[in-house]
Amino acid sequence: MEFDLSIPIVWSDEHRLHEPGGEIWVGVRSPGTELPERAERIRAELTARGCPLVPATSQGGTALAAVHDAELTSYLETAWDGWRQAGLDRDPGQDRVVPYLFPHPGMLPAEAGPLPVPAAATARAGRFAYDTMTLIGPGTWEAARAAIDVAVTAASMAGDGAPAAYACCRPPGHHATRSAFGGSCYLNNAAAAAAALRSTRSAPVAVIDVDAHHGNGTQSIFWDDPGVLTASVHIDPGEGWFPHFLGFEHETGGDHAPGTNRNITLEHGTGDGPWLEAVAGLAGWAAGQGAEGLVVALGVDAALADPESPLRVSAAGYREAGRLLGGLGLPAVIVQEGGYDLDSIGELVGATLAGFESAAT
Repeated sequence: MEFDLSIPIVWSDEHRLHEPGGEIWVGVRSPGTELPERAERIRAELTARGCPLVPATSQGGTALAAVHDAELTSYLETAWDGWRQAGLDRDPGQDRVVPYLFPHPGMLPAEAGPLPVPAAATARAGRFAYDTMTLIGPGTWEAARAAIDVAVTAASMAGDGAPAAYACCRPPGHHATRSAFGGSCYLNNAAAAAAALRSTRSAPVAVIDVDAHHGNGTQSIFWDDPGVLTASVHIDPGEGWFPHFLGFEHETGGDHAPGTNRNITLEHGTGDGPWLEAVAGLAGWAAGQGAEGLVVALGVDAALADPESPLRVSAAGYREAGRLLGGLGLPAVIVQEGGYDLDSIGELVGATLAGFESAAT
């Protein structure tokens, strides 16, 4: 092995309870790529390289309330039982919760006020989901809730003095907003880690998202919060990529937190050079803003072999990105997001952590 590692891995076996059962895109159900094997491959790689395994500890409701509305978490906790009680798993035989109706602003009067939670289980899904790809099954809530435990446990370790901790979160989270879920994400693990780490700091913490897709959920959660800086480098949504409506470079923060958000968009086919230039720019920006803590939203789906993006970053590129981020010298939580090529996901995460550790120690 090229590099031994010592960064602790925070882990929960409960991720295995979430079997998405595929995804539905433009009405067609496909097998999907957000599989339990993703986390298992990462764990095998990192433990073989020496990373100690730390079981996640259960976190109270405060960790959820810091980043999500109670209506969303209540829905996610009960969605599968409500679907089954309505008999939808038998008639029409849909074995996952799938939305069919979305409360588009165009169908509602301007003075409608807060949306009601619909009586029908089929409509409740569309009240909280913003796509048809993010299906809910019998173990989804337990796995998503455990991923929050993983992220916040890692944040507690960093807040208590560990130079860095890696949160092997599954399902991922950076597309989940305060009040809605989508993009294979249900609860926002990186946001929960940032909120927990911020509680131990006297200055802002920064979330730097290197997933191939924009971290729209994290951006929206902290849009008006000067205590958390958010930054993302990703494929340009203007070229037709998820999340389509957000992630543009003119988005710089809300009225109460101007200048606290930064996006860098990349063209189809971008490789190591421009991608690393963007990562370095975001790291320098966070340092210039006075960040005292760091959350890295680590998606490795910008890699050449990954089926979910058109970027072409190498394992050496990920190692250098880790070095750039570790060079900030900040207490850090590295939270797993995307990465869907099973043959390379462990190597890519390992390369990033090796780079981070080489700079931070």
